[in-house]
Amino acid sequence: MELRNEEVKVEKRSRVSFFKKNQSLVMNNRLFLFVIPALVIFGIFWIWPFLKLFTYSVTDFNGFNQNYNNVGFSNFSTIFESGILTSSIKNTLIYTALLVIGGNVLALLLAFALNSKIKGMGFYRSAAYIPALFSAIVIGFIWSYVYMPQAGLIASVMDFFGMDGSSFNILGDYGKALYGITIVDIWKNVGQTMIIYLAGLQTIDDSVLESARMDGCKELQLIRYVKIPLLAPSITINIILSVINGLKSFDYPFIMTNGGPGDSTNTLMFSIYKMAFTEQQFGKAAAFSVVSFVVIILITAILLVVMNKKEREME
Repeated sequence: MELRNEEVKVEKRSRVSFFKKNQSLVMNNRLFLFVIPALVIFGIFWIWPFLKLFTYSVTDFNGFNQNYNNVGFSNFSTIFESGILTSSIKNTLIYTALLVIGGNVLALLLAFALNSKIKGMGFYRSAAYIPALFSAIVIGFIWSYVYMPQAGLIASVMDFFGMDGSSFNILGDYGKALYGITIVDIWKNVGQTMIIYLAGLQTIDDSVLESARMDGCKELQLIRYVKIPLLAPSITINIILSVINGLKSFDYPFIMTNGGPGDSTNTLMFSIYKMAFTEQQFGKAAAFSVVSFVVIILITAILLVVMNKKEREME
């Protein structure tokens, strides 16, 4: 009798377990239904255009006429032979390198300076972050006035101190225009980068710093051998964000210089825009986009490998 009761109990437990398992599966299937709208939107607005990009890259599509022809890989050969790709990659890499180095060094210095307990520190931190709140088009127009020859802010200050303000024309100088718009981008994003470093600094345990000071570390040694290694995750994040920002640079070349003078500020994204919407060569622009996609993927993959290796070394 007792054996029979045990068998009944085991059977009941197995039934309950089976019911709960099936109920869990049903709930999971129902939850999947909530993902479907997002997947549909993602497919329509990202996957489908991405696949169409490869289709248009081997055609002479002009953006309007649907009676386009297949031209094979002639778009790709034209891009490589014209030199547009080379100059665009060069400008983009210089722009990105300046953003990564200049932006992160300045943001790190600001973070160290603002990571102290003095009166009004909240105001200084907010002031450093304010430029990040404005849109790129607002920043671009403001700095266009600052850089304006003769009547601009910098030219007026030069005149005030007895220098020749009329000679200042950084955006009209072939060799300096790219550096001029890079300064604007650094100025806008330095506050956002600084906040990430500041957050990293504030997570460092005071006991670690006190131990280092007791071992005889001076302040500069403390920064070099203790704080910066502990900021490795923040450094990785900021460098990756800076590289992404540089590789997709379009706003300031478009707003401030329109890619000029000459091709001195033609970045990858601006060259694609110009080829598609100004010259109405959508087929070539699509081919340019495919090549740019491959270049960006390679740069990103190399960056991730290098940064992960450096982060492990700093730990």
